[in-house]
Amino acid sequence: MVSRAIFVLLCALAGMALFIKAEGASASFWLYGFGIGAATGGLIVAGEYALRNLSFGIIVGGTAGLAAGLLLTGLVEWVGGEIFDVQTFLFHIGGLVFLLGFPYLGLVLGARFGKEKFPSSRQKFFELTGSAVCPKVLDTSVIIDGRVADLCETGFLEGTFLVPHFILDELQHIADSSDSLKRARGRRGLDILNKMQKLSDVDVRIIDEDFLHVKEVDAKLVVLAKKMSAKIMTNDLNLNKVAELQGVRVLNINELCNALRPVVLPGESIRVFVLKEGKEAGQGVAYLDDGTMIVVDNARRFIGKNVEAVVTSVLQTTAGRMIFARLKEETEREELQVARV
Repeated sequence: MVSRAIFVLLCALAGMALFIKAEGASASFWLYGFGIGAATGGLIVAGEYALRNLSFGIIVGGTAGLAAGLLLTGLVEWVGGEIFDVQTFLFHIGGLVFLLGFPYLGLVLGARFGKEKFPSSRQKFFELTGSAVCPKVLDTSVIIDGRVADLCETGFLEGTFLVPHFILDELQHIADSSDSLKRARGRRGLDILNKMQKLSDVDVRIIDEDFLHVKEVDAKLVVLAKKMSAKIMTNDLNLNKVAELQGVRVLNINELCNALRPVVLPGESIRVFVLKEGKEAGQGVAYLDDGTMIVVDNARRFIGKNVEAVVTSVLQTTAGRMIFARLKEETEREELQVARV
């Protein structure tokens, strides 16, 4: 900055020196020279700032286009003046239009060509990563759930996470509840946000954006996501459906967990621990490590024990997955009877 100021001052002094050398120049002319020199230096510095913000492709393309425009203007002047010997006043007016028009068009078209053919590294970066680093708006349910922080720690989620102030107020209201369970959930949510803010690859931003004309928190989230061109992270199935109907992309951690659950096929044998009785007579209920419920026929008498079961069918629902199975010993007995017949 100091060097540029010195350069402008030198230009001003040079302009004043030129006017001093003129015969009969008064002090007022020296001031004119000082001002003209300073203005010239300022224009040069402004041009340097403009060129610094332009990419190499725009500079090269614009320079080539400007040169081509000047060359075309000189060619038109030479053809009209030397070959056709046209020296009318109207021709000179047209030559002035050519002198201004052709270089300008060449500069603009050349700069556009250079920008398209030789994009800057910064432009390439945003083209490659603009869609990948889409901001994500966090819902209350996904914050309290806590698995979003674990995904961020493993590196599967990164980028900018937006937490609206009305979501933070809702968390604080839950944390101040008289119900001990709600109070624990609210405090857990605040701890999760604090944990995410300390991660290096995650940028958690508390934004004050609010929509007073919208009453429901879920509706505010959808409006905010539309305005910010962001995705909504939630575990709320109803919010998921409403957001998708309005064209907002949703990241549902429950759906992610369902997609990552191990595949269990009909006919496969699994060993499970029967935890409780089922709804139908004789049924026993067990769970896999990921929480998938398994309904085993005629396993009620084995509650509190491990049994071998054979999968008969798998039911996939929006809430999760259910597996139906039969005791392996019963299945083998039936197969043996069929084989004897």
